[in-house]
Amino acid sequence: MSKSREFKRRIRSVDNTRQITRTMEMVATSKLKRCADRVYAARPYGDALEEIVRSLYDPELAGRFPLMRHPTEIRRVAILLLTANRGLAGAFNVNLIRKAREVMAEVREAGREVELHVVGKKGMTFFRFQGEEMASTDTSLDDYPTPEDAARLVDELQRRFEEGLVDQVYVVGSEFRSALSTPPRAREILPIRPPEGDVTPPENYILSPPGDAMLARLLPLYVRNQVFRALVENAAAEQGARRTAMKNATDNASDLLEDLRRSYNRVRQAQITQEIAEIVGGAAAFE
Repeated sequence: MSKSREFKRRIRSVDNTRQITRTMEMVATSKLKRCADRVYAARPYGDALEEIVRSLYDPELAGRFPLMRHPTEIRRVAILLLTANRGLAGAFNVNLIRKAREVMAEVREAGREVELHVVGKKGMTFFRFQGEEMASTDTSLDDYPTPEDAARLVDELQRRFEEGLVDQVYVVGSEFRSALSTPPRAREILPIRPPEGDVTPPENYILSPPGDAMLARLLPLYVRNQVFRALVENAAAEQGARRTAMKNATDNASDLLEDLRRSYNRVRQAQITQEIAEIVGGAAAFE
């Protein structure tokens, strides 16, 4: 009898777990829709801004703007790693941390120093456990990052780049292709690279004020927008990974419930058969 009670206890436990994972899957699905909409809304503006900045690029102007500075020798590289504050998202955080470590290893193999900036509790906890020095940490982001969040994260890096304290800046985050495809990616945001090939300003652009005055305003905005796009894509990728993980957990719980119920019925049937046999045997003994 105790064996059947153990099966009933396990069935209740797994069923409760399935309800939790199913609820988390529904919440992640709802958040994913909103996060994906923000990604799709941010891309056209970001692409147009990048096109304008690259169209205005000129070697003579590049010497006047620190954000276009191209060091002859790269000595120090800053890496901004974007992770989540919460787990239960499959291999989402693990993949981002692995990608950051790959970039760090490549930079150090080239004889350059690494300056690590970590966003999210998961990345911060990992590198603290590894004993890796972190230049800064941030755990204040929510599921819907804003342009102000991007400015807060990148403005100090931008200032350090302008002053020559760092020579290159990478952002490591997930690229949101779909809910099921969110590969980690390292984006170089500084220095701003010149366009490949011969690029002329589009005919429908009237440069007033002149190009150098426009660049003075556009370049900081461009850098912040690059980080903002990385933040919204990373947020959408996190929700997609969490939805997939919770769906897999719910499906596994359902399969386990089916096996437990089958085993419980088998044990219960054996107990009933044994009880019937005992009753028949007892009745036969009195004849």
